[in-house]
Amino acid sequence: MKLTRILASGAFVAASLAQVAAAETRLSLSDVLPEGNFMVENAKVFADAVQQATDGEVAITINAAGSLGFKGPDQLAAVRDGLVHMADINISQQVGLNPMFGAEGVPFLVTSMDELKEYHAFLRPEFEKLAGQYNQKILYMVPSPAQYVYLKAEVDDIEDFRGIPVRGADKNTVDIITAIGMDGVVMPWGELLPALASGRVDGVATSATSGVDGKFWEFLDYIYPTNHTWGSNAVTINLDVWNDLDAEDRTAIEAVAADLEPDFWEVSRKGDLNSIATMAENGMTLVPLSDTLKVQIAERAESVQAEFFDRVPQALPVVDAYRASKASN
Repeated sequence: MKLTRILASGAFVAASLAQVAAAETRLSLSDVLPEGNFMVENAKVFADAVQQATDGEVAITINAAGSLGFKGPDQLAAVRDGLVHMADINISQQVGLNPMFGAEGVPFLVTSMDELKEYHAFLRPEFEKLAGQYNQKILYMVPSPAQYVYLKAEVDDIEDFRGIPVRGADKNTVDIITAIGMDGVVMPWGELLPALASGRVDGVATSATSGVDGKFWEFLDYIYPTNHTWGSNAVTINLDVWNDLDAEDRTAIEAVAADLEPDFWEVSRKGDLNSIATMAENGMTLVPLSDTLKVQIAERAESVQAEFFDRVPQALPVVDAYRASKASN
């Protein structure tokens, strides 16, 4: 009996030591995007790489499709307040907390992903400062692909847009589509599909990958490549949580983020092409804009750009620096 107790006690101690050796920091990441979205897949790749780089010390669980109860505009505040350790945040949806978060989406400022990368050289430091003000650190940023307007109707003239209720994810996008003539509606992703089904909106302004996520072919027929704005998601971590990590783990996580971010940008680029092909296979039609319509849209959007700088003057020096850099190249 005594020997049995000794053996049992020894087994318990050994098991306890093994648990300590295998101890890990478990972090929860909130994502409002659905399973299968490339941003969610990126986050999973990042989580796996972090666990490997930290020798299992840091384990990140990805909670997709808003399963933690947060909507897109809630994400920044949720991380700030420690309601979740980490989040994949749509930056432009945080303008309610600080309008500078809309600086990436200035209409028709950036025309390609390569130009966006150049713009980030000036803008990202500002976003990192803002993140710090909201008690979090940006680990990596990934842009959404090119932007489109999806409608039930075929449009040949700019007046054909007039009055169509169209969802946008943020104020910048809604301001642009409203200036073009549509009836813009700010709406988080979680409310979009019921709104399309009920007829509350008859169109959407978003990326091609989101078009596939939402199976837009069940509601809409035409895809217009307006490329009116750009926006990115940022994966952030609460600063209190970050500072509690071992310095070695923090260094490893930063290295993983820096290494993977270029690959994630390429995933976004390829996702655009693949998603357009998927929507076409499901019966949607890509309608190239005529040169006349492009000019008309850009002219109407000029006022939105001017109004943005009036409302967010702190963005103008960043944009001016970017423009000056482009002009010198």
